Amino acid sequence: MDNAQRTPTPQDLDTLSRQLGRPVRDVVEIGARCVCGNPLVATTAPRLGNGIPFPTTFYLTHPVITSAVSRLEAAGVMTEMTERLARDPELAAAYRSAHEAYLQARSEIGARSGIGDVPEIAGVSAGGMPGRVKCLHVLVGHSLAAGPGVNPLGDEALELIAQWWTRDRCYCEGAWDVQSEAPSKDLSRHTRTQGLSQADLDAKRAARQGGPRPGDGGTMTGEDA
Repeated sequence: MDNAQRTPTPQDLDTLSRQLGRPVRDVVEIGARCVCGNPLVATTAPRLGNGIPFPTTFYLTHPVITSAVSRLEAAGVMTEMTERLARDPELAAAYRSAHEAYLQARSEIGARSGIGDVPEIAGVSAGGMPGRVKCLHVLVGHSLAAGPGVNPLGDEALELIAQWWTRDRCYCEGAWDVQSEAPSKDLSRHTRTQGLSQADLDAKRAARQGGPRPGDGGTMTGEDA
């Protein structure tokens, strides 16, 4: 897409909020669009407005696609893909290249948005890359934003959901509420971390997951919050 297509309009932001069911935040670009023009992927700032590092640059938003990808996850596709990575060096190399491409794209987006580099997530991509698959939604979002041939497992997942969604058709009608007011209050768990220090974030993660205590080297990011 060109710069004009990537630039989010007020209508895009309204649509994203309706798709997600919460007020959209920190969207700096539109990563991919439906054939009708509606957003499919939100490109999120590498550091949120509240200061939290956010590694998930390409955030899949379209309800039809997210639902289809969730079916794959429920069917155990992520486990099968991770196992293939361990025994297929060619696939593993291509997946590592996807990881590097993700990092490069985030760096370029950070530069374009004026945010710059975010040291806390340096070398960390998303979705489990480069060694495993822990979120197909991330990989599909990457494939849609980057185009075919960049993320092999994201491309594969798109093929697997073809019975429910394909690039050449619009599936927007009825996919989200367009009659009511757009969501104005964020009820997601992310709102409970806004404004917290890194030590507080680490403490919340430790309490919730039984993970490392503050000072043990664990770092909580926007993907974890």
